[in-house]
Amino acid sequence: MASAELSIDVVLAAAPHDVRQVTLRLPAGSTVADALRASGLLDALSAAQADSLQTGIWSRAAALDALLRDGDRVELTRALQVDPREARRLRVRRSRAAKT
Repeated sequence: MASAELSIDVVLAAAPHDVRQVTLRLPAGSTVADALRASGLLDALSAAQADSLQTGIWSRAAALDALLRDGDRVELTRALQVDPREARRLRVRRSRAAKT
């Protein structure tokens, strides 16, 4: 038998080293959009900041109308500024330059 309530974590990574997390109890059948509204995390952001964030469930892209399951982690993340492979190449170059 399905539970009438879902336990959902909503996490916002708005800036480097600035991660906020809220745990919510929502009714069964709730969506990602419902969790975002209930969390209140978007209230402190400007409209431009909120529009630039990407939504996901457990690190997988998710639409705002995606249904949630008990224990889901809804994530709001910023887009990558640098490709991780390119960032590693730059670190290696700097490290090699510092050694010489």
